[in-house]
Order: sequence, then structure tokens, then C-alpha cells
Amino acid sequence: MNAASFDAVDVIRAKRDRAELTDAQIDWVIAAYTRGDVADEQMSALAMAILLNGMSRREVSRWTDAMISSGERLSFPDLGRPTTDKHSTGGVGDKITLPLAPLVAACGAAVPQLSGRGLGHTGGTLDKLESIPGWRATLTGEEFIAQLREVGAVVCAASDNLAPADKKLYGLRDVTGTVEAIPLIASSIMSKKIAEGTGALVLDVKVGSGAFMKDVDRARELARAMVELGGDHGVRTVALLTNMATPLGRTAGNALEVRESVEVLAGGGPADVVDLTLALAREMLAAAGLEGVDPADRLADGSAMDVWRRMVAAQGGDPDAELPVARESQVVAAPADGVLVELDALAVGVAAWRLGAGRARKEDAVQAGAGVVLHAKPGDVVRGGEPLFTLHTDTPERFARAVEALDGAVVIAPEGARPDLLPLVIDRVA
Repeated sequence: MNAASFDAVDVIRAKRDRAELTDAQIDWVIAAYTRGDVADEQMSALAMAILLNGMSRREVSRWTDAMISSGERLSFPDLGRPTTDKHSTGGVGDKITLPLAPLVAACGAAVPQLSGRGLGHTGGTLDKLESIPGWRATLTGEEFIAQLREVGAVVCAASDNLAPADKKLYGLRDVTGTVEAIPLIASSIMSKKIAEGTGALVLDVKVGSGAFMKDVDRARELARAMVELGGDHGVRTVALLTNMATPLGRTAGNALEVRESVEVLAGGGPADVVDLTLALAREMLAAAGLEGVDPADRLADGSAMDVWRRMVAAQGGDPDAELPVARESQVVAAPADGVLVELDALAVGVAAWRLGAGRARKEDAVQAGAGVVLHAKPGDVVRGGEPLFTLHTDTPERFARAVEALDGAVVIAPEGARPDLLPLVIDRVA
């Protein structure tokens, strides 16, 4: 059947009635939507039908292929080292890309990481890096390749030519109640990552209140779908399900998280950030065929820090510059003595967002210095009246709503109690 014989309504009806879409139907509808021949309201109806009725593995694989084919697919044949990348589904305090990319590069891989900006309570890697004076997110194709070859790691904004169908469909899903459709989530993430040209991919699928996926079973379903898509398209892919019930590290915000990431690269930093960075680094190196190197050694000997400094400088940043500090701060005290047994990631993320660290709309600006510092994590003993959070912002009128977001965010139990927490790494899907 040739493309001219298709009609958008027929494709919508087929999925509405639980039929499998053919390869030709999928190719046509993605291409026609990208060029504007299928209207937003028609693609909205199809997305809702997919949400309600699902897709087979073949359909999702072909849908992803059509999204990749809507733009260019990068390749790196002459680097002399294997390529490997990581994608996180997003969380609170999730600064892992910052120490991870230079660490993996220091172990001998090339890391071509195309990252995004924050929206709502989840932070964006580019927003964090842009708090470094002079650093720029946008590179030309030539700059991207040169930095990958010379430094070994690039974290930058994606070109508009990578999976443009996804960019258009992503915005539509956001306003039509279809964000939760696992086939559409999986194809959205994987079309961009496969088009990016990496040879191996490790997925960090967050689970918990601060994550997009709130329960383990749904997260595992998404992880499995993405791992299958990677395999279908020739990219060695593995997924870790990781805990996002509580924030990662002790900061949520842009410059605050950069500062903490540099501490990790210097051999310190919070244990959970270090442990997850190393777990993901080991998976990335194994997927790239580089299992003989222990990334912990590269943190200890300073070589990961060396790559970080070169990576920042290559994109115009000054690795020695003072990071921005918010003009105003306010302390939130612990309400009682005891053991902190719960610290809700979503509440902390919303507070950081309200302080100016995040955005409500894509076009909003963010404050580099805004965010939340955590003085205790689950398992720590706290004392009533002592600092539990410090809030940072340039606009003090934001404090009241940030404090409101933190109301009920913590549970303090009598001393001797232990938090009932999922492990940091919950499961592995390969």
C-alpha cells in the first residue's frame, strides 16, 4: 500500500479498535505528522488510542524507527574508542551526569551525551552546567566531534535535526494527557538516544515520589521496553531501576548541584551520589566492552577531575570560577528530636522549583543559585530546632510557597527507629 492511500482517520480507527498498525501505516503517520500533513488533533487522538490500547513490540520498534528516520542519525566511526551513554528518566538532586561523563571518559570510553533542561520539579542537566560562568550548551556538529575526540566527553543540547518527530510529539503529549503511555515514553527516549549514535546505552529508570514512575512494576515495564528497543536498533542497552523516593545527595538546584558534583570528582561528596555514579559507570564500561578498568580508581587518582576541567573549558566554561550564590537564604528547622525516616523527593523538588531552580514553561528562565540544601537524610538523627533545610533564592517572596511545599515532607520517628527504604539500585534489566 503506498503512502498516498492512507488517511489519518483510518489509522486512528485501527488503533482505537485495538488493531496492530502496519509498518507502512506507522511510517506514514510519523512522516506526515512531522511535515504537518497530520493535524495535532489527529495525532492527539492516535496518542490517546495508544495510551488506552497499547502497542506490540513490533509496533513500538517500528514507531521508534520512524521517529529516528524523521531526522539525522549521528555516527562516530573514527574515534578510536567505544561510545557509551547514560539516560536518566529524571528526578530530584539527580546530578549524576556531571561526575559520570568525565569519569567514564577517563576510563577510556567516549561519552556523547545530549541532555535537556528541567521542567517542573525535575532538574535539567543543561541548566546545571549553565550555572558555570561562560559554559555554553549549544555546539556545532564539528565542535561536538572534535571535543569527543580530544576530551572524550561532551554534554550539550541536542540538535533540532535529531528525531524532530519526537520533539513535536513530546509537546503534544504534555498537553493531551498521554505522557504516561509506555510505548510513547519508550520510543521518545530511545529515538533520541539511538539517533545520537552511541554504541552502548545505560538507562537510569527512577522509581518513587520524585520520579515520573511511582511504582517498581511500571518502571520495570518501561525499562524492559527500552532495553528491547535498544537491542532492536543495534545499541547494547541495559537499565538500572534506582530509588527516587528521597532526593539524591544533599542538594537540589543548579549551582548547588554542580558544587556537589565537583566534590564527588574530588574524591568526596555524598555516599549515594558516589555509589550511583560508580554503579552506572561500571555498567557503561561493561556495555562498551571496557571491563578491565575500575572507575573508583579514576575518581581516586584525579583523572576524572582532569577530564571534567577539560570538558567544561572546551565549552567555554571556567572550571575555576566561583559558582553563583543566591542573594537570600532561609533555614527550615526540624520540628522534633528523633530519626529522620522519610524525606519526600517530590516535596523537595517542588520547593526547589518554587525557589526559582526550575521552570513551569519551557521558555521560563531559571535562577542559577536557587535551590534546597538538605542537612539530614533518612537514617540521620535530628534535633528539634536545628536546621533541616536551607532554602536559597534571589527573590525572597518565593520562600513562603517553598516552605509550604515542604510541609509534611519529613517523618521523624523516635530514636532507634530505622527507615524502611528501597535500596539505591532496586533492579537491573538487560
